[in-house]
Amino acid sequence: MNLLLRAVPFAALTLLAACETVQTTEAGAVGVTREQRVTTLVSSKEIEQQASKEYAQLLAEAQKKGLLNRDPQQVARVRTITQRLVPQVGVFRKDALQWKWESNVLTSKDVNAWCMPGGKMAVYTGLIERLNATDDELAAVMGHEIAHALREHARERIGNQMATSAASTVGALALEIFTGVRVNPDLASSVLGAVTVLPNSRQNESEADIIGVELMARAGYDPRASLSLWRKMGQLAGSGGGPEFLSTHPSGETRLRELQGYVDKVMPLYQAAKH
Repeated sequence: MNLLLRAVPFAALTLLAACETVQTTEAGAVGVTREQRVTTLVSSKEIEQQASKEYAQLLAEAQKKGLLNRDPQQVARVRTITQRLVPQVGVFRKDALQWKWESNVLTSKDVNAWCMPGGKMAVYTGLIERLNATDDELAAVMGHEIAHALREHARERIGNQMATSAASTVGALALEIFTGVRVNPDLASSVLGAVTVLPNSRQNESEADIIGVELMARAGYDPRASLSLWRKMGQLAGSGGGPEFLSTHPSGETRLRELQGYVDKVMPLYQAAKH
């Protein structure tokens, strides 16, 4: 027993040591410069491959249940926004321009969206309909989620999870970390079953906020819509039964004040893109 107790912290230290300091993106106009610690046990390429596999399986399940891309107009909106956002990612990382980007709409009452490593995206109908989201507001959400993928926040989380659990492969963690959603395996009536949104760190959320506003501004979407979006989120939460999205994307006044500064900073980019 004593040997086992000594071995557990040693294993955790080994996992923690199997990390490297990286800068996954360029700073951009908004100036994101935090050095990141990511696991060396799983490469970016391996994570992207696993994400692509999980995405294909999820879409196949959604298709089987009639929950994939049911409204052509919604799908067209989401894909048009994607097509405008993706060319801007090269400002932060050139290799992301070569990712096999894909976006789809999943029928769900949940107010949510996500972007997997490698550019596999989904927007839920609940986000579009319950918020009556404008194209600019959808671009704010999608830019935010794209930023998580660019910064490899999933890889950071996988490294942290490996260091604190018995999981030894990305496959054991993949869908939850890639989508930010924990699935209840006993309930599978929808694509992701009963879900709980998993928290990113506040630091990761802040980075996604500020990279997202630059992406949308460069794509010609009004960055001020990021502020109206979070206010709508807060109003929905205040009316009871608010979006799970808010459990990991706090929309307090402090966050709005911080975001306002970056919105002001990227307004010239938006104005240039509109001309």
